[in-house]
Amino acid sequence: MYDLIGDIHGHADELEKLLQKLNYSKDSKGVYHHPTRKVVFVGDFIDRGPKIRKTLQIGKAMTDAGSALAVMGNHEFNAISYHTKNRVGEYLRSHHEKNRHQQQATEDAFQDHPEEWQVYLEWMMQLPVWLDLGDLRVVHACWHPSHLTKVKTALQGNRLTPEFLQASAIEGNWEYESIEILLKGIEQELPDGQFFNDKDGHQRTAMRIQWWKLPQNLTFQEYGLGASFSNQKIPIEWSNNFYYSPSDVPVFIGHYWLKGETPQLQSPSVCCLDYSVAKGGQLVAYRWSRGAALNNGNYVFV
Repeated sequence: MYDLIGDIHGHADELEKLLQKLNYSKDSKGVYHHPTRKVVFVGDFIDRGPKIRKTLQIGKAMTDAGSALAVMGNHEFNAISYHTKNRVGEYLRSHHEKNRHQQQATEDAFQDHPEEWQVYLEWMMQLPVWLDLGDLRVVHACWHPSHLTKVKTALQGNRLTPEFLQASAIEGNWEYESIEILLKGIEQELPDGQFFNDKDGHQRTAMRIQWWKLPQNLTFQEYGLGASFSNQKIPIEWSNNFYYSPSDVPVFIGHYWLKGETPQLQSPSVCCLDYSVAKGGQLVAYRWSRGAALNNGNYVFV
């Protein structure tokens, strides 16, 4: 039995409230446990929030103790790349202004704790990119079978290696494309020079698609995330895009900064747990039980 928890982004107070609401309690070492259930974190522990260090302390302690599992989010991947150099001494993730801004809250949290930060970087590098638990699947942004198969074959498993990390930082490599899709979702270039502004005000010429929807006859607004700019029909050639069937194994994701007072399933087989706690929303969990169909009534949030 699993309790899957969405993107935390340094909101440790909300995390503790949610764990308590789910009836987890601290042991003598201060680690949260449940007598019959286990947490699965869908990634993005860091960046943005006020208590990033505390969030990592809670998450790592739970995974070390066996009371939680976790997958890597794109923010963990970005942090690892931001602090890893390539063979010519350049950082895998550029230190330009936009990336520095994204990392700043985490950098500030560990300014006086560099050795501890190194421990967390090593822990994040060991997080699996996805989990296949038989009756349920977990990945941060997109469960795409062909990319999962390529990565699994290259890694002989589901955890990054230093060599794969280096390759995944080079745009144009298949490793780069696969990690982008698994950890950041599928992006579709907009036609005819169209663009929109994302949640942070950045201009986007591509939109993240809702890969759990059949694309036929949908509008940009219906098919894209953050693409409320147009109710025109999407191009006919998009009809062959990847689509995750409602009859497939349930998959749990985060990443997409959803909004709404009450969480809702994306489809009978897709459950997103990111409801924008770092933007004034909720921190969301789903109480999963073996053999039960996904149900909106199983969300728990604070």
